[in-house]
Amino acid sequence: MMSRTLRLSDGLSVRVLEAGSGAPVLLIHGVGMRAEAWAPQQAALAADHRVIAVDMPGHGESDPLPGVPGLPNYVAWAARVVQALGLGPVSVAGHSMGALIAAGLAVELPDLVARAALLNGVYRRSPEAKAAVLARAAEIGAGAGGIEAPLARWFGPEDADLRDRVAGWLRGVSQTGYAAAYRAFAEGDTVYADRLAGIRCPLLVLTADGDANSTPAMTEAMAALAPQGRAVVIAGHRHMVNLTAPQIVTAELSRWLTTKETVA
Repeated sequence: MMSRTLRLSDGLSVRVLEAGSGAPVLLIHGVGMRAEAWAPQQAALAADHRVIAVDMPGHGESDPLPGVPGLPNYVAWAARVVQALGLGPVSVAGHSMGALIAAGLAVELPDLVARAALLNGVYRRSPEAKAAVLARAAEIGAGAGGIEAPLARWFGPEDADLRDRVAGWLRGVSQTGYAAAYRAFAEGDTVYADRLAGIRCPLLVLTADGDANSTPAMTEAMAALAPQGRAVVIAGHRHMVNLTAPQIVTAELSRWLTTKETVA
């Protein structure tokens, strides 16, 4: 595993973790996490691919975006990352906020995306869920958002070691970067919702049946919109399914990476 810093066309720095060789795969984590959140998938997929896990803006060692960024700003950032890598079209997988970014990239700049995978993504929240996530965004923006509530939603008692690791990432993240990304995440569930049918490449949409925020219904709806969409719902897990069920998630990503694109 190699860590290095990319300099983007706008002058911002981005930290990436790279492993393997072959066709490129870009992995984008969720709010409060860092590139290491993809460790199980990166280690396994690197046997056949060049796997690049990236620290999102204001997370890990990546520079924050200026101003008050919305989801399109994060999508534009991801495009600059792909361009800075100089690898041509990439397969891009995102988790949670990363899933919103991956979807936006596939919609806005399809020439940069060979295939897309949306893990534990959100789509058209209910009014009640929308109000709750916006309220949490406001709390985080005010410096009052604790980490115990999300950890309780994400993990069960059997996941104590993983919970502690993720808690460490949440405690270590820049509060400014965390607040900015969470605001964009809270407001992002409808930004590209009307355009998902325009994703023509192979699309994997995956969640867990215990994820109350990225529901199976959302996953089925998103996959049904895309011509090459496939929905997967993993039983018995929650929001951090790539860590709690790493072998199952990696197997689904491996299947996605070998899916042949069909021509309509």
